[in-house]
Amino acid sequence: MMSLSIDPRDRKPLVEQIVASVSEQIESRALVPGSRLPSIRNFSKDHKVSRFTVVEAYDRLVAMGYLRSRPGSGFFAAGRINGHASAATPSVPDHDVGVVWLFRRFLDEHEERVLAGGPWLPGDWMDQAGLRRNLRSLAQTGAQHLHAYGIAKGYLPLRQQLQVKLSELGMGAETEQIVLTHGVSQALDLTMRALLKPGDSVLVDDPGYYNFFGNLRAYGVKLYGVPRNPDGPDPAALMHLAETHRPKLYFTQSVMQNPTCSDMSPAVAFRVLQAAEKHDFLVVEDDVFCDLQPAPTQRLATLDQLNRVIYISSFSKTLSGSLRVGYVACRRDLAEKITDMKMLSCITTSQMAERLVYQMLVEGHYRKFLERLRERLEVARTHALKTMEEIGMKVFVEPSAGMFVWARFPQIEDSAELSNRAYKKGIILAPGAVFRPHLERSAWMRFNVSVFDTPLLLKFLRDLA
Repeated sequence: MMSLSIDPRDRKPLVEQIVASVSEQIESRALVPGSRLPSIRNFSKDHKVSRFTVVEAYDRLVAMGYLRSRPGSGFFAAGRINGHASAATPSVPDHDVGVVWLFRRFLDEHEERVLAGGPWLPGDWMDQAGLRRNLRSLAQTGAQHLHAYGIAKGYLPLRQQLQVKLSELGMGAETEQIVLTHGVSQALDLTMRALLKPGDSVLVDDPGYYNFFGNLRAYGVKLYGVPRNPDGPDPAALMHLAETHRPKLYFTQSVMQNPTCSDMSPAVAFRVLQAAEKHDFLVVEDDVFCDLQPAPTQRLATLDQLNRVIYISSFSKTLSGSLRVGYVACRRDLAEKITDMKMLSCITTSQMAERLVYQMLVEGHYRKFLERLRERLEVARTHALKTMEEIGMKVFVEPSAGMFVWARFPQIEDSAELSNRAYKKGIILAPGAVFRPHLERSAWMRFNVSVFDTPLLLKFLRDLA
């Protein structure tokens, strides 16, 4: 048993007592890095505190960097140096294994299992005929783009077309402010590497984009989660975290946020930009689902006009995940830094893929395809919400657009165990823990409405209800 100082008569909450006592032992190296802590059940029994108290204390210690959580193995002391996480060469933390496992299941087993929480639309929902038609056309025009490198910022005609697209959202951007990338993932990665260094602090949505969280952790960046409400990030929590940790960047989504599919209200958007100005940080706005919204609403970048906001989007959700064409729009000085980092990491992006996207945007068929896609999603979303209500599931917010619903069963507090049960039945769920900055426990799950009517999934959910 660890020698902890816990006093139920103390006015200080038990959770805080446990956190303070464990962290002190790690700082003093009474608990050396790699030491395994008692299981939640044993800790609760030995120290006569509730399991919920232990769970919350362990979660806080993981978030603070004192502990590492290894799925299926328990909690282990992490190395600390002068009160800060070890500055050793960044590597993939143990607790990111679960995130990588989930994403690999999405990629490797999409034909064998029901991707209930998958991040993309089914192939037969996409414009396959348009892709084939434009591929044939592209192959017949010239030859240089089939074998040559592109240019640093990407295919100019596509960047000019993106000027038009951004202007429809209310943003003014010159072509030199737009940098083409290999999808949103690379856009986020380039932004991170161009503007951050290991040890810097950033703010992220909680819950938010799980894959990028793992990337930030591997790079050695300190993550602080801003709780997400139905109308966007919690403004008071955002201001407090900004005052306390002095972040360099805040990564967020204002529209159809992943995974909650909630939209940021104008009032909250104003508070976000106000905080960025007061505490001198930049906002990275990920708008990857932009084209799934029937009527465009204000983005942070619209209000800010790319002063403190770096706007990122792509066509992977509506054209093709294989094309990997995304883009960054930002201030010119930031665009130059991101371009330099792009050239260091991959020289240029695929001119052939960028030409193909350009053709699909200008031929006129893309807008009609989007209209049909949005209508189909509306039908699927309505059906999913109705079914969830019938079987007693709780919905975080009823989305106005997009492909996701963030939901839970009231009687289930940890969706991770539910995910394990589903996997054995041929279903891949997306449990809420993987969407949290430090994989804290969550009862919520992300559901993709495009596959929600799958009989196997519906039977599994109804049996739970």
